[in-house]
Amino acid sequence: MINDFISLIFPKVCAACGKSLYKQEVNICAACIYHLPKTNYHLQPNNPIAKIFWGRVKIHSGAALYGFNKGGKVQHLIHQLKYKGYKEIGFTVGKLYGDELKLCADFNTVEIVIPVPLHAKKKKKRGYNQSDTFAQGLAQSLNAKAKLNVLFRAFESESQTKKSRYRRWQNVASIFQLRDTIDLAGKHILMVDDVITTGATLEACAQTLLQIPNIKISIATIAYAAN
Repeated sequence: MINDFISLIFPKVCAACGKSLYKQEVNICAACIYHLPKTNYHLQPNNPIAKIFWGRVKIHSGAALYGFNKGGKVQHLIHQLKYKGYKEIGFTVGKLYGDELKLCADFNTVEIVIPVPLHAKKKKKRGYNQSDTFAQGLAQSLNAKAKLNVLFRAFESESQTKKSRYRRWQNVASIFQLRDTIDLAGKHILMVDDVITTGATLEACAQTLLQIPNIKISIATIAYAAN
């Protein structure tokens, strides 16, 4: 009864479309789960995400759940996750995507899920890393382990939002370092982030992770914002 009363005053709404959620819905309404623009890239070996990294860094496979359009519902979803404090959205989306990826041969052998890290100052200011929650949701569905502290940013980088592809790469080329890599050798690792555009940040993370012997790296993001 208390929860119902609170819902009347502060109704829970869909993070994508803003409409009220039914009791059984969590963070995203059923209509948006069905209608948001899925890429299905995980079913396409030579998809646009995989091609981003050709000739740049060796990855096993790459995919993104949604296509990103400015002003669209996916942008609103990411904005709620990243800037409005709704970190649970990442976990929900991660679980949904993990349920799809575990049915795909390129991803169902993933053992470790590692998010792109925020610098400590930015994480303290925001209160959380949105990619951490996405990683945790994916790990649960994939029956894998989320390792949130393997990578860290040695120093703070500038925002990537308005930079060119080359400037994005310059901005993050050597800022990531490793720690807590025990038992990661030989594992299939899934690197994850919220949005991929040029792939510069994920490339830098992958190059750093490749210091670990005999690992296989795949990449997954919530959304793909094509240039």
